[in-house]
Amino acid sequence: MEIKIISRPLLNGHGETLVLGHYEGEAISGELARVNRPLNGQINEVLVSKEFSGKFLETLLLRTTRKNMPRILLLGLGKKGEITQDKIRQAAGKAATTIREAGQSTLAIALSQKQNGISIANFTQAIVEGIILSLYQFDLYKTDCPKPKKEITGITLVMTKASDKPQVARGALLGERIAEAANYARTLCNLPGDVVTPSRLEQEAKSLAESSDLVTVKVLERADVVALGMGAFAGVARGTHEPPKFIILEYKGAPGKPIALVGKSVTFDTGGISLKPADNMEQMKYDMSGGAAVLGAMRVAAQMKWPVHIVGILPATDNMPGGRAIHPGDIVKTLSGKTVEVINTDAEGRLCLADAITYSLRYKPRAIIDLATLTGACVVALGAHAMALYGNDYKLTTAIQKAADDACERVWPMPLWDDYYNQIKSDVADLKNTGGRPGGSITAALFLKQFAGDVPWVHLDIAGVAWNGDKPRPYTPKGSTGAGVRLLIQYLMTQAAQ
Repeated sequence: MEIKIISRPLLNGHGETLVLGHYEGEAISGELARVNRPLNGQINEVLVSKEFSGKFLETLLLRTTRKNMPRILLLGLGKKGEITQDKIRQAAGKAATTIREAGQSTLAIALSQKQNGISIANFTQAIVEGIILSLYQFDLYKTDCPKPKKEITGITLVMTKASDKPQVARGALLGERIAEAANYARTLCNLPGDVVTPSRLEQEAKSLAESSDLVTVKVLERADVVALGMGAFAGVARGTHEPPKFIILEYKGAPGKPIALVGKSVTFDTGGISLKPADNMEQMKYDMSGGAAVLGAMRVAAQMKWPVHIVGILPATDNMPGGRAIHPGDIVKTLSGKTVEVINTDAEGRLCLADAITYSLRYKPRAIIDLATLTGACVVALGAHAMALYGNDYKLTTAIQKAADDACERVWPMPLWDDYYNQIKSDVADLKNTGGRPGGSITAALFLKQFAGDVPWVHLDIAGVAWNGDKPRPYTPKGSTGAGVRLLIQYLMTQAAQ
């Protein structure tokens, strides 16, 4: 995607379509007024006739007689006092997809529609993110796509003030990097399970390390994890012919204790011996969404060269039934020394994460953040619009909640009371890997808490938000959403700034 930043009159030819935002119920002013005059009142006519009113996400494509700007897209921003950074992101996405469907390949968008204390840098970031996120298409395997495929290849950002250029450039670069990282994670999760295997995740991690002299990668093979005593992770991997990979990435952008990012990376989850129902099992290729989010976030940290120390851990394996697969009733010994009775082999993510969290303690992290498509119970509790947030440290959970709000990747704090602990106590081992249906997301988080020790730790259950099986949303197409990437990047950016 080519992004240009310029400062000159709006009708001086910036692309095939000029996007102009308008607030619902407001009189014609600003950019609209300046463009309306040379168009002999064409915009005012559609406002007066109520053909376009400015309702949120409303669009109207106008043809003009100007050769240097043949089309104008009026874009509804809703009520002026209700504009937010995410509404800007959504509106920009709606504009981009509307223009693409109209068969155009370039667009220009005015940058002065900022309100409610949103800086010009954040305003620009939201626009660029919204456009790139909304244009994502996963059609690698489609043979009936129209040729040539409709694509937006260029964006022109038109400034009102030339002095804004440094802030606009910074916002545009960050928005582009964040959106590309989220789309990268989406693609990893949309690809079939026979393509994105643990070995493919190993390749992705090594490619990231090759792209930056600040990133190193270490991969533990099946024999290594067995020798180290990772009985939980090794147990999950027993049933698969695909070689498991325990992947450790380290980004040394600064000295000091690292932030550990742990992502569930089950590249396909059948449920193992506790086999899942056939309905929707094809979606279980996205069970490595947590690992994809870690890869995407570390990619941006390395690109931006942020002064922060990060360790990323991806315990990558399939969860398959087979002659060597782990059984319900088996007892595994984790890297921490704790033993776990396996009640349900489909509660495999917490087994993988238990050993991964314990391994992260070797780096003496100042914080551990894990992301996982962990429980169906989370979907029941929160649906498709929020991650469940658990943690053992108020300062860290508050920082994650702030990052989530800023990135508009919603989280909702959940209880982690010891009252639930009896549900995961085993009669024959230290723990059980499931506490039953009641409070299922809570007991899964409480299980993970046992392995974090005294280190500040947050668990994000992203099961409800990682996959969009319904109709597309303004910048979220069907399929993988890239959940967690923008939240992690926002948190890391804040830590780097401090």
